[in-house]
Amino acid sequence: MTRSVIAGTGGYLPVRALTNDELAEAYGLDTSDAWISERTGIRRRHMAAPGETTADMAAAAAREALAQAGADAAEVDAIILATATPDSAFPSTATRVQEKLGIRQGFSFDISAACTGFIYALGVADSMIRTGHCRSALVIGAEAFTRILDWTDRGTCVLFGDGAGAVLLRAEGGEGDRGILSTHLHSDGRHGDILQVEGGLVRMAGREVFRHAVAKLASAVDEALAANGLAQADVQWLVPHQANRRIIDAMGRKLGLPAERVVVTVDRHANTSAASIPLALAEATRDGRVARGDLVLMEAIGGGLTWGAALARF
Repeated sequence: MTRSVIAGTGGYLPVRALTNDELAEAYGLDTSDAWISERTGIRRRHMAAPGETTADMAAAAAREALAQAGADAAEVDAIILATATPDSAFPSTATRVQEKLGIRQGFSFDISAACTGFIYALGVADSMIRTGHCRSALVIGAEAFTRILDWTDRGTCVLFGDGAGAVLLRAEGGEGDRGILSTHLHSDGRHGDILQVEGGLVRMAGREVFRHAVAKLASAVDEALAANGLAQADVQWLVPHQANRRIIDAMGRKLGLPAERVVVTVDRHANTSAASIPLALAEATRDGRVARGDLVLMEAIGGGLTWGAALARF
C-alpha cells in the first residue's frame, strides 16, 4: 500500500517581530501585554517586510523542507499551497513558488480554507499520492495576514502574524504504518459570517468562534482516532492550529496529554492561519521533539467555518 511520508519540514518567519507593547504603541491601541497575553497567550508576532510576498515566504519554507529531506526541485511533482492571503487572484501563489524554486515539471495550485487550509492541502496531496497521481508534493501554508487587519480593532489585529511552513510528502510503499494515516475535513457555511474578510479586512465574532472551536475540533479528533483504531493514549504529540492558548490547552486536556507533549508557538508567532501547523511542526522536528515513529495529531478550525484533523506517523 502506498502512503504519503513526511520526508522534510520547513518554516519561515519574517525578520520583524513586534511584542504586544510595541504593537499597542505603534498603532495607538488601547490595550497592553497583560490584556492580550491573558486572553490569547500571544506575546509577539512577525510581520512581513514591505515588498515581501506570500510567495517569498512560502518559497523560503519550501527550500528548508527540501533541504531537510535531501531533495531538490527535480523531485517535486506538485505544489499545493494553502493561503487566505494570496499575492493575486491569479496566477496562483503556488505557481509563483514553482517559479521561485526553479521547478519546471508537475502542477501547482492554491487552496482557500482559512486557518484549516494546511489540513485541507495535506488531505488533497495525500489523496493524489495514494492514487498515483504524483510521487511527491510540497504542501505549504503561507500567510501575510497583517496586510488584511484593521489596526483600529484590537479584537482582531493583536491576534495574527505572518509566516510560512512547508512539508515535503513522498510516496512510500511497504507494510509499515509510517506516513499520513488519514485526514478528516469538514465545513459548515451556515457559520461563515462569524469569521470572514469583509471590505478587505478581517472581521471576527470571537466568542462565537471560540464556542464552535473546541466542540468541532474534539469531534474531528475523535473521528481521526476511530478511523485508525487508535486511542487518545496512542498520540505522542499534538500539533494544533495556533489560534488561542485556551483552545490549545483545552484540546491537550481532552487528549490527556501533558503540556510538554503539545507543541505551542502561539506565544511567539501569534495566529499565522494556514501557516501555523506546518510552522509548529517544523520547529518540533528541528529541535528533536518529534522523532521517527512518533504519532502526531494535527487539527485546525477556521473561517468557513472549516475544520479538520490529520494523523501522521513520522
